[in-house]
Amino acid sequence: MKVWKESQFTQLSYAQKIETAYEISLNLVKNLGFNFCAFSITSQIKERCHHTINLNNYPTEWNTKYEQEHFSEVDPILAHCNHSELPILWQEEIFCKTPTLWQAQKQQGLRYGWSQSVHDENGLCSILSLARSHCPITMHDLYKNLGYALFISRHLHGLVAKELPAASKSGTVHLSSREIEVLRYSALGKTADEIAIILCLSSSTVQFHIRGAIRKFGVNNKIAAVIRAAKVGVI
Repeated sequence: MKVWKESQFTQLSYAQKIETAYEISLNLVKNLGFNFCAFSITSQIKERCHHTINLNNYPTEWNTKYEQEHFSEVDPILAHCNHSELPILWQEEIFCKTPTLWQAQKQQGLRYGWSQSVHDENGLCSILSLARSHCPITMHDLYKNLGYALFISRHLHGLVAKELPAASKSGTVHLSSREIEVLRYSALGKTADEIAIILCLSSSTVQFHIRGAIRKFGVNNKIAAVIRAAKVGVI
């Protein structure tokens, strides 16, 4: 991983304010080759509807048009993300029933992108979208950057979720800072040896922290621990 990635992911992991974390994320995704980054989070629980956040660097004209034309009511990407955490590529066939939205979006430079969502047990749904004006996104591009996008979306989601006073804290697993760091790098596909080099630890120490996380989550292996950590918003 290049130095800039290490530096920006470290900055992001320590950011405690959503606005600061978003600005770091924006610079990060630009270095990954995307012009635009959008993050929004809403609650499906009526009492929390005022906890709506929408951060993006889309053209102002597009944000205004999207709202005035009520595109959110017919947006197939939004509909998908509200019901699924699987990533979805922005492709013409996805917009087959909403060609006006598709054409208007492309005219604003939002031609190639993908979105993915995070849902939690407290009724919060967040959506992270990465887009660019040129160069179609291949499946290889998607999977190459999916881990990075997942890290960003989980961190931004977690920052908002922890500010909600009514959010449930029961059943929380308390991981050490080292266990969290090790799981974060594991989520990015790093091996124990690679993590040891990054964190200036021995490989056996990294394995110790991995086993600790596995034990605390009550799962059987590292992959399951990473998935569980992401699910509860730890990473």
